[in-house]
Amino acid sequence: MTADPAFVATTRTFYDAVAEDYHARFRTALDDAPLDRALMGAFAELVGPEGQVADLGCGPGSVTAYLASLGLSVFGLDLSDSMLAIARRENSGLRFEQGSMLDLDLPDGALAGAVSWYSSIHTPWERLPDLFAEVRRVLAPGGHLLLGFQVGDEPRHHDRPWGHPVALDFERRQPEPMAGLLEKAGFTVLSRTVRVQEGDASAQIPQACLIARR
Repeated sequence: MTADPAFVATTRTFYDAVAEDYHARFRTALDDAPLDRALMGAFAELVGPEGQVADLGCGPGSVTAYLASLGLSVFGLDLSDSMLAIARRENSGLRFEQGSMLDLDLPDGALAGAVSWYSSIHTPWERLPDLFAEVRRVLAPGGHLLLGFQVGDEPRHHDRPWGHPVALDFERRQPEPMAGLLEKAGFTVLSRTVRVQEGDASAQIPQACLIARR
């Protein structure tokens, strides 16, 4: 196994520091996001209950838990020890493991589905082909990927969130180039959805979701 790239270590450090505050802020985010729940429901129907699903970059596990409530056999994976501690505390019946999306400890074709819900946003653009190739490797033929991210052309830099002495860039990307990268990695893109962000209209950032099949 190769050493983690610098951006992976930076991401881990950031989320280790902010985990409890992040969980408090976003623990009920899906409650107010019916369109996101609908997309997850469509993904769950495409995958079906038989195969294994990985929630890659699961954070505190709320998406993992929601996918499990839809009948999926799902486990979570994350870089951050602190995030995983919360995920295990809040979801005692589910499995959570530490790892990197760029180097998955899974056999070829092991998964029926994979989810990257706002977790590819810390991977530099030039490394996204590696990320998508790794996800394709672990998906069985016909397996599905659910990919969520914010739409935009410039990253948002978060410095000292909640007073913690850490900083991280959150990349925003356009759906069409992202779909193009998936297609080059061997996926067929089935769905491209863009919605507005709920909340303060002055702060709305479009949110994108792609569903693709290996």
